[in-house]
Amino acid sequence: MGNGQLKPAYNLQHGVDSEYITWVTVGSQPTDPTTLIPFLKDAEEYLKFKYKNITADAGYESEENYVFLKKNGQLSYIKPANYESSKTRKYKNDIEKMENMAYDSETDSYTCKNNKKLKADHIRHSKTKTGYSSEKTVYRCEDCTGCSYKKDCIKGNNCKTPLEERTKTLQVAKTFLKYREEDLERIRSEEGILFRTNRSIQVEGSFGDIKQDMQFRRYLSKGNPNVLAESILLAMARNLKKLHNKIQKGNTGMHLFPRKSA
Repeated sequence: MGNGQLKPAYNLQHGVDSEYITWVTVGSQPTDPTTLIPFLKDAEEYLKFKYKNITADAGYESEENYVFLKKNGQLSYIKPANYESSKTRKYKNDIEKMENMAYDSETDSYTCKNNKKLKADHIRHSKTKTGYSSEKTVYRCEDCTGCSYKKDCIKGNNCKTPLEERTKTLQVAKTFLKYREEDLERIRSEEGILFRTNRSIQVEGSFGDIKQDMQFRRYLSKGNPNVLAESILLAMARNLKKLHNKIQKGNTGMHLFPRKSA
C-alpha cells in the first residue's frame, strides 16, 4: 500500500497486488497513518476476500493501525518510522533514548548512563483524532542531581526550568512497542524483505506509471467523488497496459519479483 498526491488536498491511496492496482481511495487526510484503516475497511466491503499480509511504508505506522490489523486477522509488514535512523551510530550512542538504556522487566525500570534507575511514575492517557485511546507509562529518574551526563540525556531547550533542576523522564507506549517488535521481526525475515522490496517496486511503480508514462499530473475535476472516478479510470487503463505487458513477457503468473542476489 502507498500514497501519492496529484493535486493539493487529495491524498490518493493505491493497494497493489501482482503489479495490478486492486483498490483505490481518495481522501483529504493530510497524513498516511489515518488512511490505512478506512482503506482496508472499504476494500473488505466490496472484495470477496481479505488480504492476510499488509505491507506498507513507515508513514502508516501507528499503534492504532497495529491493533486494528491484529484484531482483523491480518499481519503487518510496516516499516517502523525509526527503522533507518536506528541503524546509525549517532542513534545507537544517544544516551537520552530508552532504546539505549537497560530495561529490567522484573522491576519495570530503566537504567541510565549514570546507573540511575528510572521507575514507573504514572500512566498518561491520550486519544487520537479518530477516537483511539492509548496510554504511555511515564518513568522518572530517582536522582539526576549533579549528573555529568545531564546535558546529553535531557533534551528540550524550550523548557523554562533550568537544566540543573530538571529530572529525566521517559514516556513509553508499551502496547505500541510490543506490536512494533513483532512487526520488526516479520519485516526482517526473508518473507518480510521480499514483501518490502516488492512494495517499493510495485506500489511506487504504480504511481510512476500514472505520473510518468501516462503523463497524468493533475486531476481534471473537483470533489472527492469525481476525483475518485478519475483515479479508478486511470487505474483500469494502467492495469490493462500492465496486463498487456505481462502477456508479452510471459509472466502473467508472477506475483512477486524475486530478490536479487548479491
